[in-house]
Amino acid sequence: MSSPKSATVEPVNPDLAPIEQQAAGFEAVREARRSETAEDYVELIDDLIKAMGEARVVDVAARMGVSHATVNRILARLSKEGLVNTQPYRSIFLTEAGADLAQQSRERHRIVVEFLCALGIDEATAERDAEGIEHYVSTETIEAFQTWTGKLAK
Repeated sequence: MSSPKSATVEPVNPDLAPIEQQAAGFEAVREARRSETAEDYVELIDDLIKAMGEARVVDVAARMGVSHATVNRILARLSKEGLVNTQPYRSIFLTEAGADLAQQSRERHRIVVEFLCALGIDEATAERDAEGIEHYVSTETIEAFQTWTGKLAK
């Protein structure tokens, strides 16, 4: 019995995308899911540091609506990825890479909100929807959103 990866027979149905193209699309979505958590956490940590002078596990847990254990597990992953520095019973600090990711995520969010508002979506709904969309669209799509809203502003 062959594994799914070794089965590269092209579909007979012309309505199906080529295997490699479809697999690449699913892989991109899986990668977006993995990065979504990191982006949300570093953005929130950055917001807390700016607003309160520090980011604590208890504050992150409350704002994310998750347990302290979940936050600690995510922070361990983010630390391994070089995005945060943590010590037990101390504040959470972003590395330079973490701060850069927070800024990029915040900018993507802003662009998506502006685009949705330009389509006539109310701001509260646009903010909520952008929270998911920003992680799943390509850089090319974000740039198109920005170009389109820029043309409307002129």
